[in-house]
Amino acid sequence: MTTQPSKTLETFPNPAPHRDFHIHMEIPEFTCLCPKTGQPDFATLILDYIPEKTCVELKSLKLYIWSFRNEGCFHEAVTNEILDDLVKALKPRYMRLTAKFFVRGGIFTNVVAEHRKKGWKPEPKVELADFETSSNTRG
Repeated sequence: MTTQPSKTLETFPNPAPHRDFHIHMEIPEFTCLCPKTGQPDFATLILDYIPEKTCVELKSLKLYIWSFRNEGCFHEAVTNEILDDLVKALKPRYMRLTAKFFVRGGIFTNVVAEHRKKGWKPEPKVELADFETSSNTRG
């Protein structure tokens, strides 16, 4: 296999830095290991952000997410680590990472972590259509 997991997050210039726009990503194949049992934990990550000067390049994000596959991580810690790494790489105006972990021992865990650039205030919200879960699937 020529592609390997990586902790490097690549970026590209924001094509519209003059405006706030919302980037929404759903990452349904996140896996890490339970640090207590070594068993796999599965989650869907939902990333929402408003870029400043850069956006995340998708292949590097995929390889970054893949890099956690064999790491022992508590849900709360790994969610915050991913958010911190993305904020460090992108320096966005706003970012929210929601990690929806699948059932383990009869318990579902959702962890939500947010970042706001100091001094940034969102524009008033215009209600149109919200993104639906799994909105990018076909069939």
